Amino acid sequence: MVTTKSLFETEGLDDRSLEFLTQSIERNNLPGFDYLEFKRAIVQLKALNQDEATAYKSAFTTASTLGLTKEKLIETAGYYRNLVEKEQAHFAQALENQSNVKVASRNQEIARLKDQIERHKTEIARLQDELATYLNDVQQAETAVKAESEKLEKAKSAFEKTHQALLLHIDRDIENLHKLL
Repeated sequence: MVTTKSLFETEGLDDRSLEFLTQSIERNNLPGFDYLEFKRAIVQLKALNQDEATAYKSAFTTASTLGLTKEKLIETAGYYRNLVEKEQAHFAQALENQSNVKVASRNQEIARLKDQIERHKTEIARLQDELATYLNDVQQAETAVKAESEKLEKAKSAFEKTHQALLLHIDRDIENLHKLL
């Protein structure tokens, strides 16, 4: 049996799209012998190695015995053509909806993330400046502590030297007092 899909198969067509469109044609197939059945007859005759012109004439001769006229054939072909056009409009709307969902919303997400990145970069720059200030303050404080420690150590050393010298003087004086008095 010749499927509706096989009536329209052509090299390079998208199989999913062809399947979708031919299913729509099949679902909306008009009753009786019309363009769709005529097309099936042509495909079958061409499969028997009839040339296209002979296949068209033979199929039409048989169809005309069933009451099909050229006008009815063209009219029903137009019906299926309009049906395919309507499916294209539905597809375009569905595509737009998907684009809004999958592309536009993702673009909004990308913009939001880029904005967040810029805010974080600004915050990082602020924190780096703050960190540099703190590191400078620490370095200055450490330098001041070192200087104060050296000063205090110098004062301690000077005091201890003086202290020892005074004790030595007093001890000598006590010794002289014992010895000389």
